[in-house]
Amino acid sequence: MSNTFGNIYRLTSFGESHGPAVGGIIDGFPAGITIDTAFVQEELNRRRPGQSKLTTSRAEPDSIEFLSGIFEGKSTGCPIAFEVRNTNQHSQDYSNIRNLYRPSHSDFTYSMKYGLRDYRGGGRSSARETIARVVAGALAKLALQEVGVTIKAYTSQVGYIKLEHDYTAYDLSTIEESPVRCPDKEKAPQMEALIESVKAEGDTIGGVITCVIQGCPIGLGEPVFGKLHAALGAAMLSINAAKGFAYGQGFDGMELKGSEQNDLFFNRDGEIAVKTNRSGGIQGGISNGEDIYFKVAFKPVATVLKPQTTVNKEGEEEILQVKGRHDPCVLPRAVPIVEAMAAMTILDYYLLNKTTHL
Repeated sequence: MSNTFGNIYRLTSFGESHGPAVGGIIDGFPAGITIDTAFVQEELNRRRPGQSKLTTSRAEPDSIEFLSGIFEGKSTGCPIAFEVRNTNQHSQDYSNIRNLYRPSHSDFTYSMKYGLRDYRGGGRSSARETIARVVAGALAKLALQEVGVTIKAYTSQVGYIKLEHDYTAYDLSTIEESPVRCPDKEKAPQMEALIESVKAEGDTIGGVITCVIQGCPIGLGEPVFGKLHAALGAAMLSINAAKGFAYGQGFDGMELKGSEQNDLFFNRDGEIAVKTNRSGGIQGGISNGEDIYFKVAFKPVATVLKPQTTVNKEGEEEILQVKGRHDPCVLPRAVPIVEAMAAMTILDYYLLNKTTHL
């Protein structure tokens, strides 16, 4: 189950960073959905390496091949299998860390848990595994479009540079105009410059991604252990380098009193609505029809090009000098991954909700 995500809409992913391919099998996808393969490929292009000077230079086309579950351009309701071949591995770049534990990486914990590890690019712990998530998320987006749900994520902070306003102040259609995927035309160049300077130092930097889900119907989520915000949090924290999750006002609302924090109900043209949306579209673990918005914090990439002290598997101290091609900041490429995990979660809970009604 550790390689499977979801309840009804389920993705099982497979593959390693330097293996022949990565891919997945999707089950529970509704039949009759038009599959826009060009859209799926474009979502992969947003995640792929080498797309700008802010990302790793590993050159991968990340071309998808669907193996089953689609006939004459539509989903059949049967399992959808797909793969993306790895074509530009430089496994030799990792030969010097065969017996070393990279600081803050998964090397040590994987070794202790399994008794061995794939040291080539991190193996299964590599962010290359997220290809499967982006494909499954793209398909989920296509299904959610049919019920009016849209999902947009963007970079809202890099290091000490962060946006001053919430998502309502920005034109989210401009996100792709910036290589850092930030809708603020003044802050985006500053973020890019910071990433470039950190990269030149052989170091890395983290930040925050904000995600907005619009058009989500009322009633998704369960009252106790299946809360919608808990599911979204679990999905986000399963992404490589994710360190924190907050929905609605989150920690920003902790200085407010209850009377200031509450979203007051009122009658809006004959329908019950709220005057504010500090709850982030979820109350009691269930969606209330308002925009769902949340933030995901990402740490600086653990692999840095600066020399660092570490130990080998015998516990002897050594100096680690990492080689290879690495991202100085995960945020630009993590934006489509956050969207994908949000889409998978919302579609899964949409399908779950349908099973609770006659």
